Amino acid sequence: MRLASISVDLDEIPNYFEIHGLTPDSRAATLVYDVALQRLEDLSNAGKFPLTLFTIGKDLARREAAEGLTAAARRGHEIANHSLDHRYDLVRLGRAEIRRQIEEGAHVIEEATGVKPVGFRAPGYTITDEVFGVLEDLGVAYDASVFPCPAYWAAKTAAIGAIAVRGRTSRSIVDTPKVLLAPTDPYRVGRPYHRRGSGILEIPVQVTRGLRLPFIGTSVTLAGPSKARWLAKMCVGAPLVNLELHGIDVLDVSDGLEALRPHQPDVRIPHPQKLEAILAVVETLRDAGYSFVTMRDAATELAHMS
Repeated sequence: MRLASISVDLDEIPNYFEIHGLTPDSRAATLVYDVALQRLEDLSNAGKFPLTLFTIGKDLARREAAEGLTAAARRGHEIANHSLDHRYDLVRLGRAEIRRQIEEGAHVIEEATGVKPVGFRAPGYTITDEVFGVLEDLGVAYDASVFPCPAYWAAKTAAIGAIAVRGRTSRSIVDTPKVLLAPTDPYRVGRPYHRRGSGILEIPVQVTRGLRLPFIGTSVTLAGPSKARWLAKMCVGAPLVNLELHGIDVLDVSDGLEALRPHQPDVRIPHPQKLEAILAVVETLRDAGYSFVTMRDAATELAHMS
């Protein structure tokens, strides 16, 4: 069976200011929960697919965010763990704090939604053997952090360097280049984590077959519907195609993101065009025989196959 999932990291807008070393614009601070979440649900309804929503625990302190997420869970969307505070330097915090960030993030989500998350994605896709050890200790069913994409790794490294040259400091950090050695299809991690083993199930962030181009919300929305279809076709053949989005992928400058216009080309694209590109991917994968499921259900199926 060919499976596909659409996952969304619900990073609120201040995280993007942190990436670019900018002072956050408080007027845009809650756009992901106040605007993007409903657009994502509308997109899900239009494309007839469930969402897996990777959630930052601290954002649920705001009642509106907690209520929106709870409603999404009741409508059948999976709620997964994206840590408590979305510390980009999670891997550098020491084992006790790493455990607290993961364990407390899951606890807050369960308190808000009544459902214990079974999946985890690390902030910035950056992960280590130590983080995997914590995930295994906590009984997490699957991780979805490894991103074995040379183009993304090089672009991220260059972007952080360019920000530093301009006199600012990005909160984002660069993963070890050894991540590029990891399998591109789901696998059980070994030690080091970029080798196959018998540990936790890893569902890597999607790359295309062959060239290993990034197949994520940024690349899909920048590509537009026609090229997004091409990217989707380049993924056909994988046992699971996981399109990873962010809440910002359904927002644009007209929503109040003018301050990010010089720094993020994707926010310059009108959100209806972004939605069209995402739906083009869904249609292409469905035409290729893929069935859309949550990542929790995909992990269950993959665990039976492993």
